[in-house]
Parts: sequence; C-alpha cells; structure tokens
Amino acid sequence: MPDAAPPVSALRGEGLVLSHGGTTVVHGTSLTLTSGRVTALVGPNGSGKTTLLRSLARLHRVDGGRVTLGAPDGGHERPVSLLSARRFAREVTLFAQSRPVPEGLTVSEIVAFGRHPHRRGFAGPSAEDRDAVGRAMRATGVADMADRAAGALSGGEMQRVWLAACLAQDTGVVLLDEPTNHLDLRHQVETLDLIRDLAEDHGVAVGVVLHDLDHAARVADRVLLLNAGRAHAEGPPAEVLTTDHLSEVYGIRIEVSEDPVTGRLRMDPVGRRAELRR
Repeated sequence: MPDAAPPVSALRGEGLVLSHGGTTVVHGTSLTLTSGRVTALVGPNGSGKTTLLRSLARLHRVDGGRVTLGAPDGGHERPVSLLSARRFAREVTLFAQSRPVPEGLTVSEIVAFGRHPHRRGFAGPSAEDRDAVGRAMRATGVADMADRAAGALSGGEMQRVWLAACLAQDTGVVLLDEPTNHLDLRHQVETLDLIRDLAEDHGVAVGVVLHDLDHAARVADRVLLLNAGRAHAEGPPAEVLTTDHLSEVYGIRIEVSEDPVTGRLRMDPVGRRAELRR
C-alpha cells in the first residue's frame, strides 16, 4: 500500500493574541486544523477555548498573530481577513454554543439558512441546495421533524437543528463549540460519530471545543490542552490526556487509564472525599 498523502493544512492560527475588554485572554497560541482530522480544544473554564475557536471563525478580533486558510488543492494559504464574508462562509462554518430560537420558522427552513452563502442574489433554492439540506437533516436525525415549528422543540432538538444548518453549509472546515451540550446520551454519541464521519469520510477539517475529556479522547486525532490562554500540551490524545497534564491544568487529581475492552482512554477525576478514603 502506498504511503498516505500528508494532511493538508486547512485553517491555521499562528501566534494568536486575543483579548476581552482590554484583558489578554489568549497569549500567542497557535493551532492548525488539517483536512480529514479532528482537533479537540480542551481545558478549564476561562482557558480561552471558545475565544480561540471564534477567532478562527473571524468572530473575535485578533490583536496579534494571524489566521490563514489553506487552498482546497493544498496550494498557498490566504489570510482570512482578505476574503469576503461570502467566500469565507463557503469554506468555514461555526456551530456556536448559543443561538436564538427563530419564531415562526420550521425546522427545514432553519436548516436551509446554511445554504445562503451558495445562493446567487434572490434566486430560490437549487436542487443542490435541497439535496444538501436533506443530507444534513438525515445526518443529525431531524428529518422527521422537518415541518415542526422551531418554538415547539426542546433545547436538545434545537441544538441538532442548528448543527444540521451548519452541515448544510457544506464547507471544508467545520468549527464546533460544545456540540454535545444539552444532548441526551444517545445523541451525544451520534454527534461524536458524525464528527468522525465528517473527517474520515468527507475529508473535512474539524475543530471542536469540548468540556468532556472522555468525548475528546473518543473523537479527536489531536488535542490542544489550554491553560490560562496558553497551550499546555498539544498532540495525539494519548500524549496530551495524561494524569500529569490533566491534574496540573485542572487542579485536581485525574487518573487516566485505558479501557480493557474498548482500548479508549478513560478519565477518572478523584474528588476530595475519595482522597480521604485512601
């Protein structure tokens, strides 16, 4: 079998300095998302995960460093600041933590929002648009509620509808901020499987913020562990999600082991009462 081609850099943030209200919250951190791979951003609250992801999506001002987008054919990288909003939206999509519930719209109408960057002027949806919307709804399990009003949905259902809208955008880079939040166990697992499908089956570069370390171990090819706006460790999950790294960053003992059945990493935070029983 011939050697696999090296991964193509799809979206890169280099030496990013990011601020909130005049206070620097990300200090010269770099992150590269590559085609066909999932990169998980993890770390405690306030470590800069969401701010870093939003800067890659052009939704947070960059005070230092730069964000570049790789050409689809692996050619030269382009500063994202030089791209029009429409051009950028055809290549990068962001699933944000919180979105409003649009009143008076059906599920299928909301998912169709994802096709706006691909439409010309006031033209109606094309066959390609309808196909993309249908695929996204089936992938996220919301096809059977296509005609339901958004206001009648639960928080978890609405979460999956917005995820479908992002997938309908059909981009080469997908950024996800806590996509399993508010979902029940079944839909958490299905969302993680969907993320792997995007990378493995469609060559998408995925960047995902996760609080659940077990989810990160399950879904990621690479992990960036942040602490106080700085990269504490970066690399394959087994090298980053270690007892030493996690215990230092989270300030609590976290035992890491390998599940004997699945072979997956398993994180076990050791609380104060457990320590007392030792």
